[in-house]
Amino acid sequence: MDVINVLLIEDDPMVREVNRQFIEQIKGFSLIGYASNGVEGIQKIRQLTPQLVFMDIFMPEQDGIITLGKIREEHLPVDVIAVTAANDMPTVQRILHLGVYDYIMKPFTFERIDQTLKNYQNYRKKISGMQDLTQHDVDHLMQQRLPEQVAVSRGKDAILIEELPKGFNRATLDKVLAYIQESGGAVSAEEVSTYIGTARVTARRYLDFLEKQNLLKVDIQYGSVGRPIHRYYI
Repeated sequence: MDVINVLLIEDDPMVREVNRQFIEQIKGFSLIGYASNGVEGIQKIRQLTPQLVFMDIFMPEQDGIITLGKIREEHLPVDVIAVTAANDMPTVQRILHLGVYDYIMKPFTFERIDQTLKNYQNYRKKISGMQDLTQHDVDHLMQQRLPEQVAVSRGKDAILIEELPKGFNRATLDKVLAYIQESGGAVSAEEVSTYIGTARVTARRYLDFLEKQNLLKVDIQYGSVGRPIHRYYI
């Protein structure tokens, strides 16, 4: 698939630079221009015809909401990701009503940008060459826009983890949880690593992640010598 061209519309030079560095780390994307406000942004969209725009909402001269409205009024064929500090419900609703691909709040991490761009990349691959769509096709495209999610069980409850960190695998996470549930007690990273066939440090990363999600608790056992042992349980 061709490289996806990206335009940044952001008035803060520091944020613009962070966005640039993040985007340039992700294979398949090319940053083709900048704009410091919505007026300049519309001109750059017409001139450079990017496939994707990263846009702030609070900007001088013409803010992101007005700019989004003009993009839709002119039927400019571009997708928009809002990267903004705006977090009040009326603003968020107005932006979503104008049809952004994603909404990322400042401050953000590279992992969040990486996730949405890779999702967008897959979305573009899916729509390439599509003509008449079935309901199944539309359902699949809508699902493609969402971050990877994983449902895990804790007793009778199903809990949804909305995002997996970079480098994490859903199948491995399922194995870790299955082992802990089957064991019926507290387990160490070494025991988990032996069961799932990974390095101990990898098992520890998954266990620590699940503990931070409040799906596991950890008991630290201190011996007379050596490092303390972390044992995880549901």
